[in-house]
Amino acid sequence: MAVAVLTTADGRAKTALSRGYAAQWQAARAAGEVIEIGTVTPPLRPARPAKPELLNPRDVPHRKPGTEEGRIALLHAVAHIELNAVDLHWDIIARFSDTKLPLGYYDDWVKAADEESKHFNLMCDCLEELGSHYGALPAHAGMWRAAEDTVDDLMGRLAVVPMVLEARGLDVTPGMIKIFKQAKLISAVDALETIYAEEVHHVAYGSKWFHFLCGRHDLDPTGVFHDLVRKYFHGNLKPPFNEEKRTEAGIPPDFYWPLAGTGPVSAGSS
Repeated sequence: MAVAVLTTADGRAKTALSRGYAAQWQAARAAGEVIEIGTVTPPLRPARPAKPELLNPRDVPHRKPGTEEGRIALLHAVAHIELNAVDLHWDIIARFSDTKLPLGYYDDWVKAADEESKHFNLMCDCLEELGSHYGALPAHAGMWRAAEDTVDDLMGRLAVVPMVLEARGLDVTPGMIKIFKQAKLISAVDALETIYAEEVHHVAYGSKWFHFLCGRHDLDPTGVFHDLVRKYFHGNLKPPFNEEKRTEAGIPPDFYWPLAGTGPVSAGSS
């Protein structure tokens, strides 16, 4: 199932397959069926559509969010993030199948992949409402780098993808919602509010399974998190942080402030 999603290039087709497989998994679990996980080698990189053109992050044009072009660019960037998230969640299912994990691990990431698929489709619908579509603009080529860097390190993957990259979404999404409220684009506001509510769970799944593995190996979660983020994440974490939502997702301030290159007091006064 995971590899079939990862090797499907078209975004709408990928997410349709993802949602169909998630429904199959959830129906089997609800019926109490015994599910064999199996082992498989997923592709190092997922299949991607011919468009958008993928550029170095420095070369992606910046547009002002106060303009319609800027709002379209923002929705396009979120759609691109969500499509990568679909693949990241199926990849974390397939990539580490040699590690013995409870079925609950698979329940969580199947649910996350299903929700990311929904999020991608919501963003595509919003783009089409504004006369655009996913693939109309260039996009960030670095989105898959964290997956490649952590290809053989499950704890590293959990630390960097849900607990750093997706947690960043909790920091920036409220500001995006405000932009679309000011523009009275109700569909985009509703879509982003759905994404915001559900992303908390995805970050929480990362924290939950990271702590599970730390417990299995009798490791200090905070110290291990700092070591893994310094190893695999390129640069400091950027405040301001959404401390309330991060705490709700199981990530306390002593996990991320030491990685910001500054303490909370100096960050607040700068």
